[in-house]
Amino acid sequence: MKLLLLLVANAAVLWGLYRWLRVQRQLPGLGYFVLPTLALRLVAGAVSTIRPTDDAWYYHSWAALMAAQQRQAPAQWLRMLAGDEFHFGEQALVFHGYSNTFFFIKLLSAFSWLTGDVLLLQALYLSVAAFGACWLLVRVLAQLFPGTRGGAVLSLLLWPSALYWSSGVTKESLLLAGSALLLASALMLLYGPAGSRRGWWALGAVLGTWLSFKMRFFFGGALLAVLLAVAVVYFASQLGGPWRRRWQVLLLLALLGVGARVAGEISPVFRFNKFASQLTRTYSALRQKSLGRPHVALPELAPTAESILTHTPKAIASTLFRPFAWEGDTVFYGFAALENLGLLLLALLAAADWARRRGAPLPFLVALALLVYCLLMAALVGLSTPNLGTLSRYRAPWLPLLVYVLLAQPTAAGLLRRLRIFTPG
Repeated sequence: MKLLLLLVANAAVLWGLYRWLRVQRQLPGLGYFVLPTLALRLVAGAVSTIRPTDDAWYYHSWAALMAAQQRQAPAQWLRMLAGDEFHFGEQALVFHGYSNTFFFIKLLSAFSWLTGDVLLLQALYLSVAAFGACWLLVRVLAQLFPGTRGGAVLSLLLWPSALYWSSGVTKESLLLAGSALLLASALMLLYGPAGSRRGWWALGAVLGTWLSFKMRFFFGGALLAVLLAVAVVYFASQLGGPWRRRWQVLLLLALLGVGARVAGEISPVFRFNKFASQLTRTYSALRQKSLGRPHVALPELAPTAESILTHTPKAIASTLFRPFAWEGDTVFYGFAALENLGLLLLALLAAADWARRRGAPLPFLVALALLVYCLLMAALVGLSTPNLGTLSRYRAPWLPLLVYVLLAQPTAAGLLRRLRIFTPG
């Protein structure tokens, strides 16, 4: 019976995917990207199961035990979903308070009827989830800002490290899915044409927010805060006429500052003292495991505002541009250094465009919001994660957004237009 359900369920999913792909292939200017980019995502997910990481195997193993409980003691499994402890036979898994790891394992077990507790199927389904949300965001960006279509495809569907680290049995797969869904929905609500199914987009925003918060609280919280600030600036400019860029920057940053202060009063989690203490403790613990290898060295980092602000530029630069070509002696470091060199060149081109105040096909407010969000994430990751391999994985859910902003600037966008494959149809 279990095998029959597995076969029927997966056959239904394949049929639905086939019908969806037929529709997507008809999209003008985008349709020919859907099959190759989906194939790349699936290959990346499958490759990740050949030598799964310790984390992936950990998630898979505990999810299999939970799935066994689901079949043998469904009432006990349902009670476990609402708690922080798992007990089954002689096995136990206990978390004190909310854990995104525990949530992820629960989610894997909940879909065991579809994956059959097979690591490869879990990896493929998570890869499809990440791809589906990214494809939706690409469609939204191409519709609202047609001149950035090539950059959207390249950054969200083809950027190497993001493609690799957000495929397979990783929390980054679902974090990317949630973030892309939230951003796509928010942009359609703000910039979409009248009558564009706003109810569905509002539902998408809620689902994307929930998934982002569940997978990484601070990542999801920062994205939601930035998008809410964007909404305020957008509606304020609509009421009072176009605002100069400097006033948009000042109002956006002021709103984020006030929001952070209010959040700290509402919940101790957001208070600076607690946040800074947790940040430095995490860095110190991970730094001990990174000694002897290339890592982000912040030896004088302390849980004070002055220390954190002093080390933030180095943390951001390390997150975005390391490892360098001369660091490390493995294939991983070589490919990562090559990608980071490309990212640095894009950043230099964008900086030159900004200095010359050249017009871009992306609205300034959207570019500003995505840039602020990505820099916040780069600072957070760099200040807490010294290991360059882990750092590369943690930046996968938001790095495509930064690459998109850089590719949407006039020089890079012009280069993409010269490639006939990216020429708007």
